[in-house]
Amino acid sequence: MANIHRGDRVMVLTGKDRGARGTVARMDLKHDRLIVEGVNMGVRHVKPRPPLVQGGRLEQERPLHVSNVMLICPKCGRPTRVGHHFLENGNRVRACKKCNENIE
Repeated sequence: MANIHRGDRVMVLTGKDRGARGTVARMDLKHDRLIVEGVNMGVRHVKPRPPLVQGGRLEQERPLHVSNVMLICPKCGRPTRVGHHFLENGNRVRACKKCNENIE
C-alpha cells in the first residue's frame, strides 16, 4: 500500500463514482481502505442529542478499497501505475510509469 499516500490526487476506477477525481483524506492501512474527499458519499442517520447534535441525515465520504483507485501523476496529470526509482543516496521514491518522473 506504499504506492498511494495521504494527500495524493487519485481517480476512482470502479463503482458509482467511476472517473471521479479527488485527494486522499484518510487511510486505513489495516483494512487497505482510503477515503477520498467528495467521492463515494453516503448517508448516515444521526439520532438527536439535544445539547450537542441536532440529528437528521448526515452526508459523509465512505471508504474505498485501495485497488479501486489509481494515482494521478502531478507532472503529466494522467492516471498512472506507480513504479519505484532509487536515488544516489539509496532512498527509494515513487515514479510515474507514463512520464518516468519522480513523484514526491
